[in-house]
Amino acid sequence: MVISGSGFTGASSVRFGSVSATFTVVSDVQITATVPAGSGSVSVTVTTSAGTSNGVGFTYAAAPVITGLSPVSGVVGTSVVISGSGFTGASSVRFGSVSATFTVVSDVQITATVPAGSGSVSVTVTTSAGTSNGVTYTYIAAPVITSLTPNQGPTSGGNTVTISGTNLLGATSVLFGTHTAAITANTASQITVTAPAGAAQSVNVTVTTGAGTGNPLPYFYLMAPAVTGLSATMGPSGGGNTVTLFGSDLALTSAVHFGTAAATNITVISDTQITVTAPAGTGTVLVTATTPGGTSTVGLGNAYYIYVAPPVITSLGPAQGSVSGGDDVLIRGSNLTYTDAVFFGIAPASFAAVSDTMVVATSPAGAVGPVIVTVHSPGGTSNGATFQYQP
Repeated sequence: MVISGSGFTGASSVRFGSVSATFTVVSDVQITATVPAGSGSVSVTVTTSAGTSNGVGFTYAAAPVITGLSPVSGVVGTSVVISGSGFTGASSVRFGSVSATFTVVSDVQITATVPAGSGSVSVTVTTSAGTSNGVTYTYIAAPVITSLTPNQGPTSGGNTVTISGTNLLGATSVLFGTHTAAITANTASQITVTAPAGAAQSVNVTVTTGAGTGNPLPYFYLMAPAVTGLSATMGPSGGGNTVTLFGSDLALTSAVHFGTAAATNITVISDTQITVTAPAGTGTVLVTATTPGGTSTVGLGNAYYIYVAPPVITSLGPAQGSVSGGDDVLIRGSNLTYTDAVFFGIAPASFAAVSDTMVVATSPAGAVGPVIVTVHSPGGTSNGATFQYQP
């Protein structure tokens, strides 16, 4: 500061109150001095060999003091109100080492816009009187998605999807493309949602919090599979036979059911064909395939499978015939409706299934002696009954 007056030649000291200042005598009428540490109002004096001057008042300006921030956390661009004192003439506001744009509202209030940064930083205000104490401000990070489980589902939606990542707490919305998902649970590392319906395509899943919108991850909407045909529409009640399913969107099949019973040994041949081992069962059942796109429903084609009990022979009438063949033989028993072959020994016979309890067969030619007659159907091969060939 500049001290003006007279009689300064040979000055030996300059004091601010009782504290000595460094100084330079410019002339008999001017001294420049560096203000020493101090506070409040003090008297400035100059001393020469002729004595000490009169005192002139000097008031120390107090350094700014921050008492609070509102809010104390947020994202880049947030408007923060800084409360305290001594803000008049503020020359800078810093968040850590980064300068912020600001407006001095009054000596006790500043509004500042949060600059780029991360983590927790100290906010300070600087005036000509010095730099304030620091008050902590915490940057809230934008959400980051690392995985979706599962990352595919039916076009009808409704399935549960778990979103894993970081900074997910306080999610305000989760979008599957442009469609909003219902949030059912939310922590900092995981969000559980119910997927909305969507078209059969890939869409971006995004999470939005107060810190912004995170990175996208793809989610695949899949068409439900369709079963339009079976290589075998009948089989034994004990299961175990191989059945080929024909249809569409079968490549991702994870389960096949015959009614409520699960098939085994699922082998995907193509998107339109799979083979399975049929489970045990009874009656007529619907065969369904399940993929991430859903479970097939009744549609075009025939997806019904009939369980057939093994045929049983109880009697033959007559039980003998000519070696030349041509005799009509009435085979009685049960489970005969689906008879697909009749054998006299190893020789096939022509036949007609009359009912579930009766088949009429024409004996083939044979050799003198007994042979075993059997009936075959999708349910298996029957027990044997003896037929006697006579000369």
